[in-house]
Order: sequence, then structure tokens, then C-alpha cells
Amino acid sequence: MRSVLLVLAAAVCFGTTGTAQALGPDADPLSVGAARILIGGGALAAVALALHVAGRRSGATGTSVASASGGRAPRGPAWVAVAVGAAGVLAYQPAFFAGTATNGVAVGTVVALGSAPVLTGLLDWALRRRFPGRTWIVATALATIGVAVLASASGAGPSAVDPLGVAASVGAGASYAVYTLAGKSLLDRGWTSAASMGAMFGVAAAASLPVLLATDTGWLATPEGLAMALWLGLVTTTAAYLLFGAGLKRLTPATVSTLTLAEPLTATLLGVLLLQERLPATAVLGLAVLASGIVLLAASSSRRMPRRAVPRTDAVRPPSVPVDVGGTP
Repeated sequence: MRSVLLVLAAAVCFGTTGTAQALGPDADPLSVGAARILIGGGALAAVALALHVAGRRSGATGTSVASASGGRAPRGPAWVAVAVGAAGVLAYQPAFFAGTATNGVAVGTVVALGSAPVLTGLLDWALRRRFPGRTWIVATALATIGVAVLASASGAGPSAVDPLGVAASVGAGASYAVYTLAGKSLLDRGWTSAASMGAMFGVAAAASLPVLLATDTGWLATPEGLAMALWLGLVTTTAAYLLFGAGLKRLTPATVSTLTLAEPLTATLLGVLLLQERLPATAVLGLAVLASGIVLLAASSSRRMPRRAVPRTDAVRPPSVPVDVGGTP
């Protein structure tokens, strides 16, 4: 349950993104996304480096506890996983913004967030030969339906959906699946959660710098813009992915991906509480269905956590062990 709560805490951090952007100045979404990765990814890399140095000074090896989620052992060099994960981080931002710009925030968000758990589960099954389980299928279906109902409450009509925009949103979901599985691969190699997230996002941060410089960065010169950039970078990226990585260490990627659907739940509640948005009855229904899927998966995941093996006392003694008259070996 601790791992489940860590992932849910990460999803709460993710869910503040929309509110932070709404309270901040108008800015190019591509510029905001690049600044977010630059600040957040750079901070993640700095945290990972600081923990590594502290570990070496204390004599620790710097490796994490072995993953308890099962599946095949990772193959290939670790730098490949880092590069693939960084590519997924970089691809997510433009793909997500392209989908929301084409079909609107509601439709783009539901396609991206709804496809991410499904694609993560399928890729995990294909690469690690681990079936996510029937409970995951039911919980993911409930959560995705809840997200879809939330999107329909915004009034977005299906007739306005552009296939290219849908493809971009699905690409965002696939990008999320890629860097989630890449992070899991690094954890299974013995990396710490901070090191795995710091490596992927640190590389992505370096690649985001030229993207940021190619956009209009005037919004960063304002107090509101700087505050928004720092929140998006340090809270919704650095803190969120430290929590995300710690939870991913003990859970399967498919489970983690579904649990992060608590993000739209958080975003909707913050919209009501802080932005004075009105919540129609359809949205309340969507929130309830979404929450039911998350609760189902959280309860199931906590019951499946591995238990410490207990030696059997009724095992048959090997013939090589001498036994005295009293029966004491």
C-alpha cells in the first residue's frame, strides 16, 4: 500500500499542472513544456547526483532493492534504456499539446490519459511476458470510462474530433508508456528510483534547452511566469517523478499507469475549489466511476504485495541428516 500511496501522491502533483497554467500568464504551450522539463529534469538529475555522492561517502553501493514486480530480467546496456526513456519524455510534451490544440483540451486529454494505461499494459505484457491481470483490466476500463465521462461533461462534441489529433494524443500515451517501461527497466537493473528518473529526465532537460531558446520566453521574465515555471518544474516534475519512481520500484508499470489516472480526478477537484468551476452532474458521475477504478486497483495491488517466505516445519528431512532417538536433529 505504501507504493500505491506514493504513486497516488505523484498523480496529485501531476493534477496541479492545469491549475498552475490557468493561474499563470498566457504562454506558448511548447515553451511552457520545454521550461518544465528543463527545470524539473535538471533538478531530478541534481538530486540523483547528490544522493549518489552521499551514498559513496557513506560507503553505500547506491543500488536499490530488487524489483518485486516480476517479469523477465532486462537485457542490453543501461544507456539504451536511459536514451529510450529520455526520448519518451521529450516526445510526450509536443504530442500532448498537438492533440489538445487540434481536438480541444477535453478530448485530447481523455485520449492521451485513457490510452496510456492500456498501451503500458500491452507493452509490458509484450516485453516482459507479464499479463496485467483481470483486475487491472476491469479497473483500467472503469477509470478510462470515468475520464471519458469527465471529458463529455465539458461539452466537447464527437463530431469535431480530428483523426490526426487523436493520433497525436495516442502518441502522447505511447510516449508515457515508453518512459515508464524504461524507468522500470533501470529499476530492475538495481538503479535507485532517483537515479533512474534523474538519468532520463536529465538527458531530456539538456535536449529541452534549444527548444526553449527557440520559443518566446518573455513570459519567464514576469513574476507570475517564473512562479508557474518553478511550480511546473519542481512540483509537477521533480517531486512528482521522485514519488512516481519510488512507487514504480514495487509495482508493475501497468498498475502504476492506471493509478496515475488520479491526475484528472485531482485536476477536476482543484478546478472546482480554486478556479470556481461549476461541476455538472455528468462530471460527478465521471469522478465516481474514475475513483472506483482507482480504489479497486489500489486494494487489489495491496493484497498482492509479496510476503516474506516462512520456512516450513513439516518438510521431509533429507536422509543425510542424522536423527537421534528423541527425534531432535
